[in-house]
Amino acid sequence: MIKRKLGQGLEVSALSLGAMGYGKSRDIPDRAEMIDLIRAAVDRGIDFFDTAETYGPFTNEEMVGEALAPVRDRVKIATKFGWDIDPDTGLHHGGVNSKPAHIKRAVEGSLRRLRTDHIDLLYQHRVDPEVPMEDVAATVKDLIEEGKVRYFGLSEAGAQSIRRAHAVQPVAALQSEYSLWTREPEAEIIPTIESLGIGLIPYSPLGKGFLTGKIDENTAFNNLDLRGRIPRFAPEAIKKNRALVNLLATIGKRHGASPAQVALGWLLAQKPWIVPLFGTRKLERLEENIGSVKITLSANDLREIDAANIKIEGARYPEEILRRSGL
Repeated sequence: MIKRKLGQGLEVSALSLGAMGYGKSRDIPDRAEMIDLIRAAVDRGIDFFDTAETYGPFTNEEMVGEALAPVRDRVKIATKFGWDIDPDTGLHHGGVNSKPAHIKRAVEGSLRRLRTDHIDLLYQHRVDPEVPMEDVAATVKDLIEEGKVRYFGLSEAGAQSIRRAHAVQPVAALQSEYSLWTREPEAEIIPTIESLGIGLIPYSPLGKGFLTGKIDENTAFNNLDLRGRIPRFAPEAIKKNRALVNLLATIGKRHGASPAQVALGWLLAQKPWIVPLFGTRKLERLEENIGSVKITLSANDLREIDAANIKIEGARYPEEILRRSGL
């Protein structure tokens, strides 16, 4: 697996595995299989893993901690604070909370669950409008000086918040949604972080599975699947958005690659400091996605994608989630 450098000298594998979909309840029927999958990713060269206290809450960090404990010296773990979660009970009060004392308590809990003495990359999960970014950054700076955190990250932060935080404690990486069907960061966010030397970790690089080509207007989502409420996954929107998947499939044929590999290859081709963050529960999908690092899209391929100018139908989240998360 090739390596890439984010900000502040943080070097990681060119792809990151997001564990959000694993272990989000107390009763995890496939816990052993998910731990095996995380360890399989390490064996295949991925050394950068992503979790958060709010995934569960807490159960995801516990699973990631168990999975990576035997190989802790070979990997880098990213986790997140920022939601109003009781550090003792896991009760989620529904809003954000980046008060300095809360951050420090959250980090102690994360360290314990992850079975480690340091967090490689600590993100603020969402900006807290009630707490100045300077205070957040100063708190993380203290944690870095104490050796409990190595690098500071932000998630879904705007350009002004990024600049304010970075001025106090240099930011290594921004995690935001970015893919061929979510290109809004290109307008302001990517130029901002490029000017500051901050890396980008695009989550949902495969459009919540859409860019794999395995979803069409007849796909049924169960009641627990958020995609059933996302406007982009409405049947009529899917019909129109399939044009992008068809384009990826056409380009993929030239490279012996799947649409998913082309979508990841496109992200890798944008900037050398971009590290896509994907999630999967299947070994074959893990191996397929890792194969994307061997795909080198030509300048003509990239021009063809841009020239197609395919407009994506539908919002990326339901309105209530966009409003609640400040997206």
